[in-house]
Amino acid sequence: MPLIDWLAALLVISLWGINFVIIKVGLNDFPPLLLGALRFAAVAFPAIFFIKRPQIPLKLLLTYGLAISFGQFAFLFTALYFGMPAGLSSLLLQAQAFFTVLLAAFILGEQIHAHNLIAIAIALMGLLVIYYGGDTGQSVPMIGLTLTLMAAFSWAIGNIAIKQAKNVNMLSLVAWGALVPILPFLLCSLLFEGSDLIMLSIKNASGGGIAAVLYQSYAATLIGYVLWGRLLSQHPVGLVAPLTLLVPVIGLISAAILLNEHLSTMQWFGAAIVMFALIVNVFGRRFR
Repeated sequence: MPLIDWLAALLVISLWGINFVIIKVGLNDFPPLLLGALRFAAVAFPAIFFIKRPQIPLKLLLTYGLAISFGQFAFLFTALYFGMPAGLSSLLLQAQAFFTVLLAAFILGEQIHAHNLIAIAIALMGLLVIYYGGDTGQSVPMIGLTLTLMAAFSWAIGNIAIKQAKNVNMLSLVAWGALVPILPFLLCSLLFEGSDLIMLSIKNASGGGIAAVLYQSYAATLIGYVLWGRLLSQHPVGLVAPLTLLVPVIGLISAAILLNEHLSTMQWFGAAIVMFALIVNVFGRRFR
């Protein structure tokens, strides 16, 4: 892979890793469901006026939008709002890889290999160590942990939709998929957060909060997915896809530096176990 493409991959990984810190910044100004509505409104408009709708069935577009765009970020933003550490969220969200394997087996009939099951078992042990090892480090609320895993499951559902869509233009899918969750986010925000909080948040939004929305919309979403889609189209998936293992590394480091998140020794050990599980899941067949 040429140096320019390695640099592009590093840029995407950095944008996605730091994004968890940026989300925390955005949550200082906006409640989670309103933040989701603002993020995807900024992605969809004006992009959909210049980008053709993806040539896939409407059912798949709705599934993708409701799963990856709405479900994933509604759960993730709420988890972070309720105190889930940003660094650990960047790691635990990668559980989508395990959920995707299981869903692909049940929905698409793909085979589950022994190393996939081993990786899932290792990851579960890592989650237990992270949760029960927080006495001297960053506390991990059960609701935050649960919501983060639900976000990962939603991401996995979206992955299955992408797989069924086959060779879809990712920029088109991201732009039009962002249109789907805007109304659900707004309705849920009105229902759970209330119109008073919505208006107060918008009225008192700081430059940091607005910058966080723009970063998530354009840097993490449009730039990130466009570059990533180009890399996947031009190079073997086996070379490009494993690079996402670096996202939680950057997420943990940036959260420690920028948010002063400190994990206990046991939590770092648990994070290492989960990271090892991801490696086994990706490279298990080669190890065999």
